[in-house]
Amino acid sequence: MNVILKPHTTLEEIKWVEGRLRELGVDVHVSVGKERAILGLVGETACLDDKKIAAWPHVERVIRIQEPFKRVHRLSHPEDRIIQVGDQQIGGKNITIMAGPCSVESHDQLFTIAKHVKQHGAHLLRGGAYKPRTSPYSFSGLKEEGLQLLAEAREEVGLPVVTEVTTPELVPIVSQYADVLQIGARNMQNYGLLQAVGKVDKPVLLKRGLSATIEELLLAAEYIVAEGNEKVILCERGIRTFETATRNTLDLSAVPVIKRYTSLPVIIDPSHAAGKRDLVIPLVRAAIAVGADGIIVEVHHHPEEAWSDGAQSLTLPMFDQMMEEAERVAQAVGRTLHATSMVR
Repeated sequence: MNVILKPHTTLEEIKWVEGRLRELGVDVHVSVGKERAILGLVGETACLDDKKIAAWPHVERVIRIQEPFKRVHRLSHPEDRIIQVGDQQIGGKNITIMAGPCSVESHDQLFTIAKHVKQHGAHLLRGGAYKPRTSPYSFSGLKEEGLQLLAEAREEVGLPVVTEVTTPELVPIVSQYADVLQIGARNMQNYGLLQAVGKVDKPVLLKRGLSATIEELLLAAEYIVAEGNEKVILCERGIRTFETATRNTLDLSAVPVIKRYTSLPVIIDPSHAAGKRDLVIPLVRAAIAVGADGIIVEVHHHPEEAWSDGAQSLTLPMFDQMMEEAERVAQAVGRTLHATSMVR
């Protein structure tokens, strides 16, 4: 249930309405926009009288949200959210590019890739230190050593770091090193982990599960926001279907559908969706055209030697081509890459 206040209501008036609502026995989440404030009610609201509340001073109208995700619903925060990561803004007119290796393998490997993607316009450095793998015999990451290398790369290259956290117990240590905490597709419904990152003052990149509906993705985001962390970035990375030509099936329609329901930023992971590097650039073009707020891609200077996901990792020249084509599409749809250091 949302209580929409009249335009340009003062802070004192907002607090008056909030106080009266709390007297009714509900929690109140206040969202102040450019013109008006919205008070989202959490708790037992079925017994509340909508008409009486709508008649209060400063109240414009009362809306009941039918969907089970309340706090991430666009009605609770109509304006598109912008997530600040270092000096980068994710959302709004910006197209954010997150690039780097699937796994951190060594100092030389990470720094070679990080310097290149930075020079050619990337905004964030991605890299895996803890890698949940399907096979227990596959490389599962350098762990804290990988985190330390990512932090060193951030200091030298100047890119904020996004890396995956896989268990609630790892949230404190990953938070020490990372600028953005990634929740992988396998952990989208790991509710203990969602609640743990919800208690941390760090942006969270939440990937859609392999077989998850959009509603389930938004409910997973609700777990994070319910703990107090509203800095959530949603990621469509392909879902499992009967199709075998690609690793997963990229659901491009998810972008406008998600944006209908929530104002959280939405990015696309074409690497995991395609599973083949030659398909990544076309999917990047399509993702930007359909309204995605960013792209996260895997890049490797020698993908044939990569310790994980080499087949879907872009080569360095392919990353350069991707940036050129992404910029052209962004301009065509009225967006920007803000890649002032891009090499022509």
